[in-house]
Amino acid sequence: MKQYEMVREIENQCANNQMRDVFFEEVETDDPAAYVRSLLKDREVELTVDCPAPDRVTVYANTSGITQKFLFTEI
Repeated sequence: MKQYEMVREIENQCANNQMRDVFFEEVETDDPAAYVRSLLKDREVELTVDCPAPDRVTVYANTSGITQKFLFTEI
């Protein structure tokens, strides 16, 4: 199983606030998209996966109009 540093960015929906909530975590998974799906299992979610480099995976999750970005970097 691969080990990743995961950065989770959640858009802030408040007016005039351009900041994002950002969380850092180390995770073990062979499938980053499945891992994100497991985090958001009680919600209807639309995922988009991008692999900008061999050791990086970016997963965009749209749930109820809120977009979250999950950046996985292999450790």
